[in-house]
Amino acid sequence: MTEFAKSNGMELAYETFGDPADSPIVLVMGLGTQLIAWPEPFCEELAKAGHYVVRFDNRDIGESTVLTGERAPSIAAVAARRTKPPYTISDMGRDLLGLMDALELETAHLVGASMGGFIAQSAAIQAPERVRSMTLIMTSTGSRLVGRVDLRLIPRLLTRRAVNDRDAAGETAIETFRTIGSPGFEFDTEWYREIGRRSFDRGRDVSGYRRQLSACLEQSDRTARLQRLETPALVIHGLADPLVAPTGGLALARSLRNSRFLGIPGMGHDLPRPLWSEFAGHITELAAKAG
Repeated sequence: MTEFAKSNGMELAYETFGDPADSPIVLVMGLGTQLIAWPEPFCEELAKAGHYVVRFDNRDIGESTVLTGERAPSIAAVAARRTKPPYTISDMGRDLLGLMDALELETAHLVGASMGGFIAQSAAIQAPERVRSMTLIMTSTGSRLVGRVDLRLIPRLLTRRAVNDRDAAGETAIETFRTIGSPGFEFDTEWYREIGRRSFDRGRDVSGYRRQLSACLEQSDRTARLQRLETPALVIHGLADPLVAPTGGLALARSLRNSRFLGIPGMGHDLPRPLWSEFAGHITELAAKAG
């Protein structure tokens, strides 16, 4: 059941799995992607392993606060550093910490995918004492020198189109993940169609996507700050990722002194169903070692 929490001036939609008395894991999703993209079987597996699992919608997506009063800036102007976005990745890191406050989670294990990895890193930099471990999936350090997007994908990133019905939303999700997904794994058409349709039902705002994208483009290089962290970390990256090149994950693992890199052949920029249990196993193993 979806619940809501006040955090950093936002109202964040969240769902939980497992016993609140268990060790908490907070799942942080990526650009323009709702909490439902964390698969329920994956969340349930983490809960069965003895964790209290929280997944939530970032600001400007799904059922969380959508900043309709904030005009989305020119993406080109943000990328060229000529203008500022309405909010930053650091602001979104504070959203995450505020959600932990609202749920009375003094500390938690963080799992971030793509932009969610940026957010998890930001939270750890701001409040390292509150982060027990980090699993960072298909993400990067914020440096423009690593993790570069395949140039052929830039038009798709910049021109996310509005859809007017749930069936079109389902087909758009299929089209998107056929482009950025994992060539080494069977494509799960029905899963992506269902995610697209359910996302449409929960709320879709193209300008929110552009505001999130502008926050990603504005972010600074976190390398020096990451090097000061002692947080146990696992960096998982698809070796066929066209959206965030594997150099991003490798640079991230090098920056985090207490980390391990896991490169997965054939994995692109998604969470292939055959890897859900493997991911859950790696996360729970890291959490057990971190304590």
